Amino acid sequence: MECAVIGGTGLIGSRVVEDLNAAGHHATPHSLSTGVDILTGKGLDQAVEGAEVVVNLTNSPTFDDASAGFFRTSMDNLLAASAKAGVRHFVILSIVGVEKVPDLDYYRAKVLQEDILKAGPVPYSIVRATQFMEFMEAAFSWTSDDHTVRLPATPIQPIAAADVAAAVSEVAAGAPLNGTVDVAGPDVYQLDELGRLTLAAKGDGRSVVTDGTAGMFAAVRGDVLTNRGARLAPTHYEDWLARA
Repeated sequence: MECAVIGGTGLIGSRVVEDLNAAGHHATPHSLSTGVDILTGKGLDQAVEGAEVVVNLTNSPTFDDASAGFFRTSMDNLLAASAKAGVRHFVILSIVGVEKVPDLDYYRAKVLQEDILKAGPVPYSIVRATQFMEFMEAAFSWTSDDHTVRLPATPIQPIAAADVAAAVSEVAAGAPLNGTVDVAGPDVYQLDELGRLTLAAKGDGRSVVTDGTAGMFAAVRGDVLTNRGARLAPTHYEDWLARA
């Protein structure tokens, strides 16, 4: 199949391009660096021309209330170009439990992105993933200093980026779901526990303080960032950490 991967040079997109091509499809990466601007529409018609599948892996440059405008404009432009080109399947990557965290601007914006896709003119699939293992250290940095890292005890089920890409590629190569599939890592941790495990593995002597008000995930209640009923990926966090 001919696949246009928008955001195809990023962490997930570059892996999706590799996976689809390795499976015998023809996947082409598109991004600002290749001359495609999803906000102005520049280069979009050319990017999706001849594509049977469009995979949109672009992300808002901010996590504040401006993210809603990014997803609305980019999805409107991408869906219009895809419908014009006769694209038969449109895939996006979203977040497990995203509709259950209305207090976060970015999560509301991702729900908006999903809703625009569902109401759009192209058959679709939504892949929802739990938090990426690659982003855990960034999450720790939000509330850290030279001596401590403050983290809530929020349950989290991290997944490796390579496993996310494999799931997206599998869905993209299949028939449109006109629905959603959840993928998650194999293990559930509390975020503060995950912080201690990560710092110890890296020889970082800082201590982790459990703080229910610290960082973005403090706004999350319950276990909405996990899904034990999801398709479970094979990579365990401790194995990934040993290789990172």
